[in-house]
Amino acid sequence: MQKLEILSRIQKVGVVAVVRAETSEEAIKIAESCLAGGVSAIEITFTVPGAHRVIADLRARFGPEELLVGAGTVLDSETARIAMLEGAEFIVSPALDEPTARLCNRYQIPYMPGCITLRDMIEALELGADIIKLFPGSLVGPDFVKAVRGPLPHVSVMPTGGVSLANVEQWIKNGCVAVGVGGQLTKGAKTGDFDLVTKTAREFVTKVQTARKGENK
Repeated sequence: MQKLEILSRIQKVGVVAVVRAETSEEAIKIAESCLAGGVSAIEITFTVPGAHRVIADLRARFGPEELLVGAGTVLDSETARIAMLEGAEFIVSPALDEPTARLCNRYQIPYMPGCITLRDMIEALELGADIIKLFPGSLVGPDFVKAVRGPLPHVSVMPTGGVSLANVEQWIKNGCVAVGVGGQLTKGAKTGDFDLVTKTAREFVTKVQTARKGENK
């Protein structure tokens, strides 16, 4: 799948599920439950045991037109390359890493580094980052995005950390192209309630679409 198509798909759904789990099996169940709720972009974090195998498993089970599978908590280019070879279609890092940015550019894989200051964001853009992961979003809140888009109207922002059903619409209305959601989306998995994960995923997607309709009025 071409890079521009991947980015377009992520922005269209507006929600990236950040999957953390105790086992590979749990991670796959969470991913499947999110997909059932309409979240078709999944970030498998490299804190999941055997994360690269989970990525490969999901790639084997679902075609790219059904599910986008990315790798998260990628700290270095070595991990990024492992994820790419297993089929990861986008790479997410908690902080900007230049070798990872260059690697992703080389293979035309979308890169989303974590940034929290304008200086970091500008540096990330100069290194070819496609979407800036505002992390941790809870540190600054939705109003920060509106302020950033004053001097940087061209930046694409995706907050992760601090995004909930209560504030997701505000994040979108303030200019975010998508949101990354972890525990607030997948918390049902902790008690084995994967139906709750699906229900919550559906609620997040609905709220993002509602916020976008409000923007277009």
